[in-house]
Amino acid sequence: MFNLVRINFKSGVRRLSTAIRDRHIVDEGDWAFAPEWWGGGDSCVGETVFRGVSHSGNGVVSVLAHPCSKPDKLQWGRAEHWLQQRYTKIYPGLKHHGKFKTAGYQWRTLHFNDYTRESTVKVMAAYREGEPGSMCLMQQAHCLAVPYVKSLIAAGLATISSCNFDFKKAVLGKQNMNILCIGHGGGSIPLFLASKIQGAVVHIVEIDPIVISASIQAMGFPSFSVITPSGKRAFANPDHADEILWKGTHERLFLFNSDAEQFILESNNIYDIIFIDAYDGDDIFPHKLWNPHSPFLQALGNCLHPDHGTVVVNLHADFDLNLDASNPFGLPYVPMGQYVSHVSRSYKDALLGNGNSALGFAYTVSVPWLYNASLVICRGFGRPKDSSGWNLVFNTLMSKALEVDKLVNMPFSCLQYIKRNFTPVD
Repeated sequence: MFNLVRINFKSGVRRLSTAIRDRHIVDEGDWAFAPEWWGGGDSCVGETVFRGVSHSGNGVVSVLAHPCSKPDKLQWGRAEHWLQQRYTKIYPGLKHHGKFKTAGYQWRTLHFNDYTRESTVKVMAAYREGEPGSMCLMQQAHCLAVPYVKSLIAAGLATISSCNFDFKKAVLGKQNMNILCIGHGGGSIPLFLASKIQGAVVHIVEIDPIVISASIQAMGFPSFSVITPSGKRAFANPDHADEILWKGTHERLFLFNSDAEQFILESNNIYDIIFIDAYDGDDIFPHKLWNPHSPFLQALGNCLHPDHGTVVVNLHADFDLNLDASNPFGLPYVPMGQYVSHVSRSYKDALLGNGNSALGFAYTVSVPWLYNASLVICRGFGRPKDSSGWNLVFNTLMSKALEVDKLVNMPFSCLQYIKRNFTPVD
């Protein structure tokens, strides 16, 4: 869930549209493309492709489709060639005369109660010639359209890479990286991680079955990921289309329909990194997920790796973001609002203790364009005692952010998100 900074969006649209024309943008999720799916103002434009009523507190859940400018038709052939190669490799003995064709690309936005934008993804539609019923949707895992999602991923990966965790081995598939995502939305965070990190094993917890259905039916998330209450796959085997689109990735995605607190209390898993992005239909982060005395926070620590475990939380910021982001670290620190400070302290005390431990640190960074902040709590690294200690942490994070960019071949720079109003939680 994200809040747009209160700017004149129409004038922003004009500036961003000019930016698109004037420069080459490699990142298809660049914020310069936001006018294509935001629609301008408070109105929700686009074609409704999914609509359902939630019984889990999210009201009306809908998905809207919007045209997108990238990739253009000249590049569609590349996707068709990739699909044909995948088909031949996965089903070498199966002959078929029809070739794969790309029908186009769209933005898909997930909404609660027709006004809150919960998630934004890009999908590709493809089919086999002569088989109109073979149309399938594939979410473009490399395309992260919303800045707060990039901030969560950049901060999380740079932080865990700074600890006693061999991130390179995980990227190459030589070591597992156990990841938990609390809150699913359209599934962009887990899909990006599973696609980019070959050793990633990603568990996703989503309380609302309607949101799960929306992500699969209208946002191109792999259906083979769904797990039943018994702990087994909802589908014993993926269908041909899913195998072609997702083989090598969907086997490492496990999507649970569960309450987050219940899942954590019953879990015996140990996670290397946990992403929390859980907002309801009223755009509220449930109190039980940040109450310092809640069973959730008390049990969360038991699921987190004791040496390098990292938790990243998406928060709606309540502090002044009109600050000089070009000077991201220094004294005095960027002020926190009461809400962000309270949530940050709750997580820090629950996961790191109230100051008795010599290890672990917590910090927040602000998100460009949006009234969001990313909170990071990490059990690795020595606990900074003064400004020089925090400078060491910050410099290490910046260095690791550059390494992550290269290892993962990031479509955006992690560094720009790490250094944006970096604020220690003391």
